[in-house]
Amino acid sequence: MRLLRIGPVGEERPAVLVGDSTYVDVADAVRDFDAAFFENGGIDALRSLVGDRAAAGQVRDLAGQRVGAPVARPHQILCIGLNYRDHAAETGQAVPEEPIVFTKSPNTLVGPDDEVVIPRGSTKTDWEVELAVVIGRRCSYLPDLAAAEAAIAGYAVCNDVSERAFQMERGGQWCKGKSAATFNPMGPWLVTSDEVGDHRSLDLWLDVNGTRRQTGSTATMVFDAVTVVHYLSQFFVLEPGDVVNTGTPPGVGMGQDPQVFLRPGDVMELGIGGLGRQRQVVRAHAG
Repeated sequence: MRLLRIGPVGEERPAVLVGDSTYVDVADAVRDFDAAFFENGGIDALRSLVGDRAAAGQVRDLAGQRVGAPVARPHQILCIGLNYRDHAAETGQAVPEEPIVFTKSPNTLVGPDDEVVIPRGSTKTDWEVELAVVIGRRCSYLPDLAAAEAAIAGYAVCNDVSERAFQMERGGQWCKGKSAATFNPMGPWLVTSDEVGDHRSLDLWLDVNGTRRQTGSTATMVFDAVTVVHYLSQFFVLEPGDVVNTGTPPGVGMGQDPQVFLRPGDVMELGIGGLGRQRQVVRAHAG
């Protein structure tokens, strides 16, 4: 299934995409795509309901609707750095022997087509298309990769927007460069694990103002998504609905020669094969 949330900011309703441009509203059956939904087997419970409603013609047109992030605000957003061999090479850094882990504020989460705001004082706001994992149940100390794979509810597109000066030049604390408002567009939908196929061979891309900046494949990941979830569970209690951003392929602005960073009015378009696409207009902070 493809889970999405539709409506104005703060008023999103849970829905399931059927076909390419229609959806079934499930707000009467599901409060939200939140921790309780994932923990209590909400995905399986929705399957027959959605099928029955679609068969009965109870579908709505997605055109003109705002799509929010496909999950409600998670307990945490965990991120993996330098997780593509070719991205590590473009930054001049060694391929890590263990996953590089940092956190991102959960309130960075916005919809796939919402504006991205350059924070006050920023000179180096950057883009990063990423495969995001959504955790499906509370877990810690997962014993093996099979258990880790079973703990994943699904996958989505994320843009791990980053302010490089804040990240690299202000004490080396990555979370400061990752946690500005609007810095984690996610969606348009969460594709459940059973429909993704091999998450180790997904194509990723990102354009800025119509120019291709990033092209990559999850095949070049250092640590694949299942390995990342298993690894994180040895250090964190992972909650249902938590989001894990698994790293970006080469082509970020910081890696260009000369470097290129986002400016007000820029347009980012990005996507992952089978998981959908996003479009964000960049604007300056109003304050």
